[in-house]
Amino acid sequence: MLQTRFAIAAATLLAFSATASAQFQPPPVKPQAAPRPAAPSPRAASCHNGASFDRFVADVKSQAVAAGVSQHTIAETSPYLVYDQGIVNRDRGQRVFGQLFTEFAGRMAAPYRMQNGQQHIKTHAAAFARAEKEYGVPPAVIAAFWGLESDFGANMGNLPTLKSLVSLAYDCRRSEMFVNETIAALKVIDRGDLAPDEMIGSWAGELGQTQFLPVHYVNYAVDYDGDGRRDLLRSEPDVIGSTANYIANGLKWRRGEPWLEEIKVPQNLPWDQTDLTVQQPRSKWAQLGVTYPDGRPLPNDNLAASVLLPMGRTGPAFMAYPNFAAYTEWNNSLIYSTTAGYLASRIAGAAPMRKPAQPVAQLPFNELKELQQLLVRAGFNVGKVDGVLGQQSRAAVKAMQVKYGLPADSWPTAELLARMRGATAQAQPAATIR
Repeated sequence: MLQTRFAIAAATLLAFSATASAQFQPPPVKPQAAPRPAAPSPRAASCHNGASFDRFVADVKSQAVAAGVSQHTIAETSPYLVYDQGIVNRDRGQRVFGQLFTEFAGRMAAPYRMQNGQQHIKTHAAAFARAEKEYGVPPAVIAAFWGLESDFGANMGNLPTLKSLVSLAYDCRRSEMFVNETIAALKVIDRGDLAPDEMIGSWAGELGQTQFLPVHYVNYAVDYDGDGRRDLLRSEPDVIGSTANYIANGLKWRRGEPWLEEIKVPQNLPWDQTDLTVQQPRSKWAQLGVTYPDGRPLPNDNLAASVLLPMGRTGPAFMAYPNFAAYTEWNNSLIYSTTAGYLASRIAGAAPMRKPAQPVAQLPFNELKELQQLLVRAGFNVGKVDGVLGQQSRAAVKAMQVKYGLPADSWPTAELLARMRGATAQAQPAATIR
């Protein structure tokens, strides 16, 4: 899993097939020894005091030994600690595609994946029951991540993990993070969970059927099948138990509480309150006219919840509970996290979400990028100006909607863009206006 789950995985998911995946296949054949790759670019060494890659790797090995990794493992893994500029290029060029939530969820939470999740829960009933008893995480929640991350083991990646990790560690963009991940991968090998040539995964170093980064592998992987190893590539019980452990203890899951439910919102809802940062008791949302999709009232209780509108006030609406924070920690892409929560609810038996009464208008990529640029000029931090509506862009959009008296549902519209264009034009010095 990518870090506090930065939003790379959403881009990776776009490569998944939209048809039912095959059952889990063994990892690819062990890679043959290859000629030493070309030397890294000079830019890569700039954050390591000009140290060569070989010198850098020697330092990483020393840190690993200091962290308890044996000299035997260091010697065993040395042939795999080589540089690959192609991995670094992929990291610098990766981009999370902007999509409508309904399009993404329609493909990623498709009926076949829901049915596969339900079937896996039946097939591995004992492991799921044990995980729920020990960690308090419902089977549907585990199965949804399992399906989204690898289609239940069918798509785990085919690149040598150690090469990916050490290449990203030598690059300067996130060096410290990937040094730690490299050392963690060596620990996984050192304790006997995986051999170096078994470490095959995604280009960013994620491993196994629920795509653990090595640090998570070290901290949360458990041996659920009793064979003495924590094997997240081949052992379904280990995958189920480890994923539950990470969700419960790494992401702070709250036992017995819901995570995401579809709702119906009234036209006069205070839209500025519809945000994950705003929590109200369900009784308060009920007073404001929020109901279940079929009109049933919400429970009149004090369970805290937020109203989540991934596509604004005319799109789908959800009640997001404190447990939804586990999804945004797993992957901070709002589209991914909402899709994962929705898929879990479907596996658990919820009905399909309602389709919007009419298509939800979405700004074209270039106009969304222009809006981000205007927001930056207005003093907002939107992160990367990339034409993708992330959390920071949504917060800035809401603030400007409040300023202009527009429905503050965080969804960028042509009207908001026009207002901001006009404000920018008025702010230009008179001498520059022709």
